[in-house]
Amino acid sequence: MRDSVESVARLHEVRAEITRAARDFGRDPAGITLVAVSKTFPAEAIEPVLEAGQRAFGENYVKEAKEKWPRLSERYPGVELHMIGPLQSNKARDAVRLFDAIHTVDRDSLAAALAKEIAREGRAPRLLVQVNTGEEPQKGGVMPAEADAFIAACREKHGLTIQGLMCIPPAEEPPSPHFALLAKIARRNGLNALSMGMSADFEAAIQLGATHVRVGSAIFGAREQA
Repeated sequence: MRDSVESVARLHEVRAEITRAARDFGRDPAGITLVAVSKTFPAEAIEPVLEAGQRAFGENYVKEAKEKWPRLSERYPGVELHMIGPLQSNKARDAVRLFDAIHTVDRDSLAAALAKEIAREGRAPRLLVQVNTGEEPQKGGVMPAEADAFIAACREKHGLTIQGLMCIPPAEEPPSPHFALLAKIARRNGLNALSMGMSADFEAAIQLGATHVRVGSAIFGAREQA
């Protein structure tokens, strides 16, 4: 019970911080979606946050989302589920069925699989291309120099509607240059959605144009390594 009370209090604090940051930088807070990152947390830990009115949630794994969210979504209408982890092409069908937004489109095979399943299911999640702004070999995402060509291929070759970009800056580097780079790539490709900023750096992301901030530990507390 105490954890539930604390998570709701932290949710309200994060919302207030988002509002303050938006106003400080001359932005409308309504233009920023808080995606509460619920990966690894069980349904009972998520329900108090749902009760408090939060509706956008981020998950990293299709299997975990399939186990948790259908029942929760029935009980709490209006839930928006965001896929924010690496997506295997063979999970594209489940992802299209489950998620309202997929932030991690990053290779041709995945774009092809998503296009096939969108056509099959008649359901089109909002799609964002992940850009590996730090060019880190262990992370997903297209390289910045290849982003324009990949976005064009998604649109022209696969017929996908790309709405925005996502990035995860290197942990050991200042995040703002990475957010600025992502915003620059988005502008030249006519994209409006920017999924950037997490618990430690979402204010800097808001300053540089984030439309979606992905906040987990600042709401739910520390999680076990997933």
